[in-house]
This record gives sequence, C-alpha cells and structure tokens, in this order.
Amino acid sequence: MNMQSTTTAPAVSISQLNKTYDGGFVALKSIDLEIRTGEIFALLGPNGAGKTTLIGTICGLVRPTSGQILVGGHDVVTDFRKTRAMIGLVPQELTTDRFETVQATVAFTRGLFGKPRNDAHIEKILKDLSLWDKRNDKLITLSGGMKRRVLIAKALSHEPKILFLDEPTAGVDVELRRDMWNVVRDLQATGVTVILTTHYIEEAEEMADRVGVISNGEIILVEEKTELMRKLGKKDLSILLQEKLPALPDTLARMGLKLREGGEELTYRYDSKSERTGIATIMSALSEEGLRIKDISTHQSSLEEIFIGLLRDRT
Repeated sequence: MNMQSTTTAPAVSISQLNKTYDGGFVALKSIDLEIRTGEIFALLGPNGAGKTTLIGTICGLVRPTSGQILVGGHDVVTDFRKTRAMIGLVPQELTTDRFETVQATVAFTRGLFGKPRNDAHIEKILKDLSLWDKRNDKLITLSGGMKRRVLIAKALSHEPKILFLDEPTAGVDVELRRDMWNVVRDLQATGVTVILTTHYIEEAEEMADRVGVISNGEIILVEEKTELMRKLGKKDLSILLQEKLPALPDTLARMGLKLREGGEELTYRYDSKSERTGIATIMSALSEEGLRIKDISTHQSSLEEIFIGLLRDRT
C-alpha cells in the first residue's frame, strides 16, 4: 500500500548528508534520500553499516557534519523542537525507570512532548499493543517481548506523524514479530509514515513499500520492493532426472545448465521476465539427448539473496 500523492511533501528529505565522528570515523557519506509521506520504508544493512547513525541524525540526536535534513519541510537542526515532536522513535533498548508501571511511563512520555493528558489515547495504544492487562505492572517484571511493546507504546504516546523502528524485532519470537507488523500496518492506514531499520530481510520483504540498502555509510540502492524483486530477482529451474547422468553433455553446458553433485539434478538460472527464457530450447535439447525427466520445479530469489548479491558486487 502506498499512500503517496502528487501534492504531498516528503515526510523526510535528506540532501548531501555526511557524518564524521571525532577520531575520523566516517559513518555517513553523501546521503541523498526522500521518504514519502504514508509509506513503510525499510532501511536494510549489516551491523555497522550506518543505520542507527542515520536515524539519529534525522531524529536530531546526532548532529550531522554537513548536509541538510528536512522533516515535514522543517530543518532538524534549526527547528529541532518542531521536527522532534513529529517523530516517534522506538530504540533497541528500554532505558526508562524499571520500577515505573507501564501506563505511567507511556503517559509520562506523552507529557515530555508537551501534549495534554489524554487517558483515552493511552488506553487505545495499550490495547492495540496487547498491554492493557499489564498496565499496572512494573517494567522490571515484564518479559523481553512485552518491554519491546512498551517501547512502541512510548513512541506512539504523543501521536507522531513519523515512526522510526530501529531493529524492532531483534531477538523477539515470531508471534510477537507478526503482532508488531500488524500494528505497523494499522498505523500506516492512519497516514503514519514508518521507517524501519532491520537486518531481517523477511521483515522488509513482508512490510515495506520501498527498500533502501546502506553499506559502509552509503546508500547503494533505493527501490520499490516489487520493482527490486522484478529487476534483480532471478528464477532457478530444477530438473530431476529419471536416471543418474555421469557427466553434463557439452550441448547442455553451452546453454548454461549445471549438473549437481550426484548426477540426478540439472539446474538453470533465468530471468522470468525476459521474452526468451530459454526453457523451451532446453526441453528440446534434453529430449534430443535421450534424458527422461522425473520432476521440474522453480525457485524465486528472495530479497535476502538479492541483498547478499548486492553487497558482494560492491566488495
């Protein structure tokens, strides 16, 4: 689902952003990026790639060395209070007083942003995140998964227009991950822009409208997820033979087929969007070689395989 309209300004606009830390470490290099209002944008990259630093600069927590960041058209450095109030940030760790109750800490966070008390809003957030039954429990008593839900509740307490999720499901179980994805989809349906950093490729593949890949502080690709899959995703054809093949005939090798160890399976990689996949020619060649087929199957490259390939191409 993409809620971008032709007249809506970007939620986040970044131009020529650089960040060099004391000591000379270059964390971000010449980043240009626009995040559309109402989209779910996944920022993918290995640990140390610059994901958390980039989020920190957008949220005004890390001062850029050079460049400009606009949130809702406002500069994050000169208009910090206004831009920060528009943003909800879900960090990786819970740093709140462990002896506070769930409801108290979420309500307190709302007050930090100058928002008036709104018990109904806090109740709705806690119910949406399955925290209502835990509202009077102290944080110290909660499981890791429940603490992660509290982090999201705190980030939503002041009704932000943009939500950052920094590795939101690292170390949580599959059920909680699915619950969080549902919450994110519901937020997007209300017009909230969601920016997700993750090294779980399945998270991006499941959730995102667009995907950005960051490596060594540089954005190396930004693409519509479906377009990325179309352009870079390949299909593998697997042909199981009735009988073992001792060696691959030259005619088949020249077509790009490979014989797997054991001699019972041939593989062929092709572009499924191409006008000519070569499969029909391969089938004729197999018949001419007198090879009998037991089974045929295909496999679509996942976003993870595409991502690994992108990083490999740059090293």
